[in-house]
Amino acid sequence: MTISAIILTGAILTVAPIEQSMAAETLTRTELCGKLQQQVQHAITEHAEAKRAAKAKALQKTGTRFCASNKQAQGIRSYAQALKLLGVQPVDD
Repeated sequence: MTISAIILTGAILTVAPIEQSMAAETLTRTELCGKLQQQVQHAITEHAEAKRAAKAKALQKTGTRFCASNKQAQGIRSYAQALKLLGVQPVDD
């Protein structure tokens, strides 16, 4: 019984730092809003001649308004839609 308790304790101590490092990498919604806002701006600049660039700009403005008014989930969705229209994969790391 003592050996199994030692093994279990060792397993818990091994997993704890992994969970902490994963938590440190997770972005808050506010941080994700900022990151996606930059990505959308860059994508619009790169794809300014795209057919859907005007719609993407409108979604960018909507996303900015949502993120500024503490509706980050809606803002993130707007940014993701804008990127999708431009054929760009959202980055959330």
